[in-house]
Amino acid sequence: MRVFYWLYPIFDLSKLCMKFLIVGLGNIGDEYVHTRHNIGFDVVNAFVQKHGGSFRVDRLAYVADIKWKGKTFICVCPTTYMNLSGKAVKYWMDKEKVLLENTLVVVDDLALPLSKIRVKPGGSDAGHNGLKSLQEVLGTRDYPKLRFGIGSDYPKGHQSDFVLGKWKKEEEPLVKLKIQQAVEVIEVFAAQGIATAMNQVNNKEFSL
Repeated sequence: MRVFYWLYPIFDLSKLCMKFLIVGLGNIGDEYVHTRHNIGFDVVNAFVQKHGGSFRVDRLAYVADIKWKGKTFICVCPTTYMNLSGKAVKYWMDKEKVLLENTLVVVDDLALPLSKIRVKPGGSDAGHNGLKSLQEVLGTRDYPKLRFGIGSDYPKGHQSDFVLGKWKKEEEPLVKLKIQQAVEVIEVFAAQGIATAMNQVNNKEFSL
């Protein structure tokens, strides 16, 4: 991936490389809280809580600023609803001057079992409306993603109900464990790079 650093001529490159945009995809509204489709919100919220931050209502998103190990994290949960997520992400990328490769999007993934987390430097939208929006607005699919497996245990024709549904009681302990692991992956991504983050979780099977 070619990065055009000259787009930011008045900024110190070292500072740009120490700034990260962490995006959780989801929908606003009480009916969507802690649903499978909102796992991106839950992971980013857990990251913010771990580091003593808090969200504020801002342009197109809930936003929190975190400082950790000399790095700055702009944590964003779009308030645009899933289908317009790209609009919020692009706004905060431009406003905060965050490099594309320093932008990590946390998203639910039907194609992965509940036991898996996968980190990739790019990849298709896989039919996910939030990722479709990002790809359209950013003009590329080559940006880092943390895909949180939610499984596909639903009857034919009930995908929407499953994705927008709550976790089963027996799933919740594993989901909490994976959220904690996803928070650590965000830290590894920023501190050691995406290759190390991939090596840490991509081949791991999570269980209780």
